[in-house]
Amino acid sequence: MTGRVDRILFACTVFLSSALLFLIQPMVVQAILPRFGGSASVWTASMLFFQLALLVGYLYAYAVTHFLPSGAREAVHLALLSASALALPIALPPAARTSESPVWSVLALLAVLVGLPYVALSTTGPLVQWWYAGTLKRSPYRLFALSNVASLLALFAYPPVIQPHLPVRRQLSVWSAAFVLFLVLCGASALRGRRAAGRESIEGPAIVAHQAWLWVLLAACPSILWLAVANHLSQEVAAVPFLWVGLLGIYLLSLVLCFDHDGWYRPALFRWLVPAACLGMGWRLARPGPGGGFLWEFALFCAGVLICCVFFHGELVLRKPHPGPVLTYFYLAVAAGGALGGIFVALAAPIIFNSYLELPVAIILCLVMALVFLFAYKPRRLLRLSVVLALTFVIAAKLREGDSVLETRNFYGALRVVDSGEGVHRIRTLYHGVIRHGTEYLSPDGGHILTTYYTPLSGIGITMAAHHQQGRRVGVVGLGAGTLAAYGQQGDTFRFFEINPAVIQVASAYFRFLRDARAQVDVAPGDGRLALEREAPSSFDILVLDAFSGDSAPVHLLTKEAFQLYLRRLRPGGVIAVNITNRYLDIGLPVRAAAWELHKKADAIHSEADPAKGIEAADWMILTDLPPGAAPSQPRISAWTDDYNSLFQILKK
Repeated sequence: MTGRVDRILFACTVFLSSALLFLIQPMVVQAILPRFGGSASVWTASMLFFQLALLVGYLYAYAVTHFLPSGAREAVHLALLSASALALPIALPPAARTSESPVWSVLALLAVLVGLPYVALSTTGPLVQWWYAGTLKRSPYRLFALSNVASLLALFAYPPVIQPHLPVRRQLSVWSAAFVLFLVLCGASALRGRRAAGRESIEGPAIVAHQAWLWVLLAACPSILWLAVANHLSQEVAAVPFLWVGLLGIYLLSLVLCFDHDGWYRPALFRWLVPAACLGMGWRLARPGPGGGFLWEFALFCAGVLICCVFFHGELVLRKPHPGPVLTYFYLAVAAGGALGGIFVALAAPIIFNSYLELPVAIILCLVMALVFLFAYKPRRLLRLSVVLALTFVIAAKLREGDSVLETRNFYGALRVVDSGEGVHRIRTLYHGVIRHGTEYLSPDGGHILTTYYTPLSGIGITMAAHHQQGRRVGVVGLGAGTLAAYGQQGDTFRFFEINPAVIQVASAYFRFLRDARAQVDVAPGDGRLALEREAPSSFDILVLDAFSGDSAPVHLLTKEAFQLYLRRLRPGGVIAVNITNRYLDIGLPVRAAAWELHKKADAIHSEADPAKGIEAADWMILTDLPPGAAPSQPRISAWTDDYNSLFQILKK
């Protein structure tokens, strides 16, 4: 009877700790995302923090079980649990960023917010499994599968169940209350765990060095892959929870399948599945575009990640140790591998690469590991798959047209300046990823020619023509190449707000729109919404939101609170023009919903493409005052808020 109670107690402790461990991730990142401009790299940096905190927790578990005697380790752990309670309730501090490096700012902010509670939760899995094995003399690996089931349920419950119904601040309060329940369960587990083997029985045989490095490598590869895929998709769509939750869930599902039952991983089958998955992902990288829609692309990458993660974790399970002396050491190696993957994607890749090459590297790594583990170094197979590797690299590197003038990358994305064409038709284009963010003719008067999304027949062109009074003050969120400065006339003032310092440097040094403008032009660095909060009320006649012309949408710029701020910065009779051009998202839906809430008129304007003239198809939405007696039409969705927004609502089919 006592054994059954212990099993239930240990299982409940592991289940709750894992659920809380993975619920706090989307909650807290959703809370801090607006502070860093809605950049997809906030998620990458946050995942690095969570992986490092997990590593610290596993290192702690290894240390207390190997270097402290029975009784002392439980007392130390109870002290850690008590200290973690001091961080409750979790609440976002009002202070802004304090570091020039956004990555380190994210890491520091998360350490202050959830560092100690997260480390306390991280220790639970390996410690409880160690107590379970020592007390009940049973294999604990199904507890590891149970912990990943709890993580999956928590992650997949967040976007459809928790996020739509609870504001972020309320989410954090409820999580804090559940953490108190975890403290009670974990404290009881620690007291029951005193019956586990003492120090003298856990100093087992020395670990074979290459076996430990193998565990690290097999854990690092899937970590690199899912993070690289999540980063790639977030750059194309938006930095929102469901992309990261979905891919992290697939990563966890592979752990559940492999650790719960050995039959899920069959090397003979994966000899075919792994190359097919890698070639499929490489093919999609080589052919970016809307073919099949975002959901099709998301499904393709999810399938590739699942196949490759099952491969890596299946090989890891084949090499797992017997429960006993090296259990916590094994989990420490697995956590170290996960952290190395996060370090590569979040810290190393932006320094090493000028473009997003971590996903091609991850795909190639999967194929190399397939060579090693599935094909056992056989020369003929090695040569055959080496050819496949080379072709995949060429595909993933994306052969580009034109002459690359500049390639650079930072926290906010990868930029590329390309010259193409001949003679008077030679142009210079700024790309953010694969999306054009401005094109300029290199002819002497090119700095005054309007191209891409900003031609006189576009929504912004019509708006500028309708509000042509002398001395206009125009605010623009999003700089790009600075094309909109070409609309400036003598006496006008154009003020651009741009979060990416690299964009400011490129627009100033490689394009002439800002230099040749007839208006007075200045650029304010920083997130557009935060920068507008520092502007005086009634500052602008026209406010342009041009942060959505790529495929990644900063969601915090589309909320009701954001539009309330925009309206406070407009003069009477002022206009808001929103560039809603997007391959995957119907940005017009939340814009129209916000307009309806704020009693404004919202008109959509579409203009056609003319590739020969460097003109892109463009969609703009113009918000103006309602005529007397008029009422706006009911929107299809409710207005987004800072606490709730759902990308599912606006995905294009």
